[in-house]
Amino acid sequence: MLALAVWIAAAIVPGIRYDDAQSLLVAALVLSVLNTFVKPALNVLSLPFIVLTLGLFLLVVNALVLMATAWLVPGFHVAGFWPAVGGSLVISIVSFLLGSTNRRDGQMVIGRVESGSQFVQGPPPGKGDIIDV
Repeated sequence: MLALAVWIAAAIVPGIRYDDAQSLLVAALVLSVLNTFVKPALNVLSLPFIVLTLGLFLLVVNALVLMATAWLVPGFHVAGFWPAVGGSLVISIVSFLLGSTNRRDGQMVIGRVESGSQFVQGPPPGKGDIIDV
């Protein structure tokens, strides 16, 4: 799903591009690793700025992680800070939309699904397969 989100970001945001499909897939893999291990540390270190800006500094952290991905992956290019901010927004939105949809009986349903008198729900918040950029 993250590779699809990165592909959409490269298609929409000027300044983000990839040379071939392999570099796109490697960029998605590296981005997921950075999101798993590096981004939490960056969030903790920048917590005062996040609180002071009411969460807007998270956009800077996401952009830095995307720029680090471009620095690490040959064939994946981010032209600067503002394309990285735009790309991180697109990746976050697409990942959220793809991760928050559930397929049930051929129908796409967002959120909770009522099954008889019971509610069927996905994993608790923050424990799903959404990788936020």
